[in-house]
Amino acid sequence: MQFTDMTRKRIRDIRHEEFISAAISAIHKRGFASVTMTEIAAEADATAASISYYFGSKDNLMDATMRRLLNILKTALLKNLSTATTPRERLMAIIDANFDDALFDSAQCSVWIQFWSHAPYSTPLSRLHKINRTRVRAHVRAELKHLLPTGTRETARRALQSYMDGVWLEATQTTEPLNPATTRKEARRVISLLLDS
Repeated sequence: MQFTDMTRKRIRDIRHEEFISAAISAIHKRGFASVTMTEIAAEADATAASISYYFGSKDNLMDATMRRLLNILKTALLKNLSTATTPRERLMAIIDANFDDALFDSAQCSVWIQFWSHAPYSTPLSRLHKINRTRVRAHVRAELKHLLPTGTRETARRALQSYMDGVWLEATQTTEPLNPATTRKEARRVISLLLDS
C-alpha cells in the first residue's frame, strides 16, 4: 500500500502536534534553557533524530511551539469577539481570551513566560513577542477609545496589560490547580474597576 501526499501530510501534522505537546511538557518540567532534544523526544516516546527530521533544529521546534500557543490565543479571541456587540463586551472578550480554558493551564503558562523571558536573546522569539504585544495593545486601545476619555486610556491600557502579565507570572509560581473561569471573573472585575471608577 502506497502513502498518498495527503496521508503523508496528515502523519506529518500529527507528529508536529505530538512533538510540540512534548516540548511544552518538557520545558515546563525542566526549563527552557536546559531542556534537551533528547528530553523532549522522551516525552513523545521518540528519538531526538525524529524531532530533527520534522523540525530541523531545537530553535525551529521552539518557534513552532510558541506559534501554536499564539494560535490558541488567536482562536479564542476570534471566537469571543464573534458574539461581542459593544466596546465593553469586546474588551471583556479580549481579556477572556488570554485566560481561555484551552490556553490557561500550568504547563502552557510556564512555557509562555519562559519564552518571553528569552525573547530578547532570540530573534525569532523576539519577533513573535513584538507581534503579540502589538496586537494585544491595538485591540485594547481600539475598545478603550470608546470607553474612556483620552487622558486616561493609555494608563488603563498599561494597567490591564500589566495585570494580565502578572496573572500569568503568578500562575507559573503556584502549586494550586489553575481555574480559568475564576481567573476570567477576577479579570472582568478589574476591568470594571478601571472603567467605572
